[in-house]
Amino acid sequence: MSVSPKPAPSPSFLGRAGPLVLARLFTAGLTLSIPLVLARVLHLDEYGTYYQLFLIATTLSYVLPFGVAQSLYYFLPRAEAKRPYLGHALLFVTGAGVVAAGLVWAFLGHVAAYFNNPALMDHRAALALYTAFFLGSYPLEISLTSQGKTKASAVVYLASDAVRSGVMVLPPLLGFSLHGMMIAVACFAGLRYVATWVVSLRGSTGPLVDWKLFKEQLVYAAPFGAAMFLAIPQQNAHMYAVAGVVAPAVYALYRVGCFQLPVVDLLYTPTSEVLMVRLGELEREGRLEEGVEAFREAAGKLAYVFLPFAAFLFAAAPEFVGAMFGQKFLPAVPIFRVSVLGVVLSILPMDGTLRARGQTRAIFASYLVKAVVTVPLLWFGVKYFGMMGGIASWAMAEVVGKGMLLLRVPQALSTPERKLGLKDVIPWRELGQASLAAVAAGGSIFLLRTGVHDTWMNLPTGFLWRVLPLAVAGLLFVVGYVVGLYAQGVRPLSALQSLRPRRAV
Repeated sequence: MSVSPKPAPSPSFLGRAGPLVLARLFTAGLTLSIPLVLARVLHLDEYGTYYQLFLIATTLSYVLPFGVAQSLYYFLPRAEAKRPYLGHALLFVTGAGVVAAGLVWAFLGHVAAYFNNPALMDHRAALALYTAFFLGSYPLEISLTSQGKTKASAVVYLASDAVRSGVMVLPPLLGFSLHGMMIAVACFAGLRYVATWVVSLRGSTGPLVDWKLFKEQLVYAAPFGAAMFLAIPQQNAHMYAVAGVVAPAVYALYRVGCFQLPVVDLLYTPTSEVLMVRLGELEREGRLEEGVEAFREAAGKLAYVFLPFAAFLFAAAPEFVGAMFGQKFLPAVPIFRVSVLGVVLSILPMDGTLRARGQTRAIFASYLVKAVVTVPLLWFGVKYFGMMGGIASWAMAEVVGKGMLLLRVPQALSTPERKLGLKDVIPWRELGQASLAAVAAGGSIFLLRTGVHDTWMNLPTGFLWRVLPLAVAGLLFVVGYVVGLYAQGVRPLSALQSLRPRRAV
């Protein structure tokens, strides 16, 4: 009797995502380099104008697609004829791009007056074209990933971000300043838009438009689109509020203070996604009661990374800002230290847990409440405390939103046999151990700065000399943090083990 060979195992979830993770890791470095280079080659007022231009473009680019492009993740894997869904997404974001360009053209003058920055109008045409084309090309990587073409998506992601980084930094480096950069990025966005249509529709079948399917796609996308309609303006509100009361050069300092390294997203997103998969598996296997352990494990491992990361950025803020942006941006240090709170608030993967349990209304409610409380907080904070009031208002709104999500997590992880409370879902031991070690290591940086402050101030000029204080502070912090964990009986490598993907048995 012959035995048919077993089918080859399909790649694991993380295995399929591997190329995209590596691509994002590489492009994160490219994206990180853009503001660092521009901070050195643009005047402060131009640097502030650059941030204001892209604040407008990114706000429109995230709000106006209304979740239609993201709906491809749901529909394409389930569809025989993929072309209609792709066509709907491409046509919708094209229309959204036209609307965005019209809004830029019609209202940029009013925004420039509110920002007290007439220089914005010098870039109206380039900004309108860039926003329209960039928004219209939104489905490029999504269309490939949602069809399982992760390697192709990774290649496109790498190529697109590499070219984008080049066209943003080369014109200023060559002396063409901000005006040349805006023309270059508009041309880049136009080429990306054309590539989106060619690449996305290749090999697909079916009509380009099916009104019945489009209605289904729009209904599916609407909740996510509504959430983004609230979330993105709320997240950016403090930047608009501050831009309206300070000069562009001062606004440049504020944006440097709001700067965040992409480490949080690189670790939080895959951890949250893996947790969602794990919670789904436990539900399918009838082991719902184990969900709280999965949540605590994921949050505990993130705590060992994010708490020291936040403590280091807080303690070494002068060294970090000085090395990355230059000494002229040191007034941004107090703002930067407040913005570090965002790292701490990312320890608990609450949104992924609620999505896995189907409690998406709680996420929408948190966005809504954050948007409501942001308005009075910003009015009071910016009016009476200026830039510090702006970043503090953002931080308080984030605490409110995260607090609302946290209150729903115990219910989401509870079972009829076991009702959970907050004390049951938070990894207290890991939080305590990581906090003690991180605070001790951060304190060592303050002591170091007190002892060698005059030496730091008298170092020679040059990039390597600017980076030296940050490197010394980083080495001291790492040693202090590891020693602090060992003193509590924690082995750092084993503590982080579950952040690695596990092989299926």
